[in-house]
Amino acid sequence: MKVKIWIIFTFMSWTVRSAMVTQFGSNFYRLFRIKSRNKLSEILKETPDIGDSIFALNYLYGPCYFAWYHALRSLEVEKEIASQWIWTINESLVRFFPKPLLHWFAKNMYLGSFRRKAIKAERSGKQGTLHPYDWRVEYVDINQTTFGINIYECGMMKLAEKFGFLEMFPSVCRMDYLFSHYFDNGFKRTGTLADQNNCCDCVYQYPGQCEWAPEKGFIDRK
Repeated sequence: MKVKIWIIFTFMSWTVRSAMVTQFGSNFYRLFRIKSRNKLSEILKETPDIGDSIFALNYLYGPCYFAWYHALRSLEVEKEIASQWIWTINESLVRFFPKPLLHWFAKNMYLGSFRRKAIKAERSGKQGTLHPYDWRVEYVDINQTTFGINIYECGMMKLAEKFGFLEMFPSVCRMDYLFSHYFDNGFKRTGTLADQNNCCDCVYQYPGQCEWAPEKGFIDRK
């Protein structure tokens, strides 16, 4: 798990280099790399392995987000701007890959493994066999191309609470719209646990469309 996290961290830190140097300068980026790398090393010492979770990939990103956010804040970047840079880092990642590859990944994930794992995850939650840092979900079958996942416990929020990064939420949650936009899948949600809802009521559709447009805000879409 830790090796995978380091690979993700290193690659994504590289993809955002140009944008960060343009905005802040090369010395800022150098310090950002050093500070975030040191923080990630510290975090990984106490990051549990949750195994084959429905959101196993999402979980790997959590420590990276926390390390980057810590570095930005320690370099006196304001909270809101630091959160937006986490968006930028993720957008730099998905824009690196050709669209056909993103679409292939989305098709296989949303119409295949993700649905199967959701059913299994719901069953594990009811049986009480989930890892303490895993997601507790309810699967909602809608039709051949559309399904819902209601999230009642969020593993990334649990991890954020452990390391003192809950202030990053619900900004982190909004990236579901970013990824859905680039994957060309439909995504809708009226609220999240971070918005004080009783669950994150996510609805996925493939193929579909989803607007990212963070400049429009997230009043009507959480």
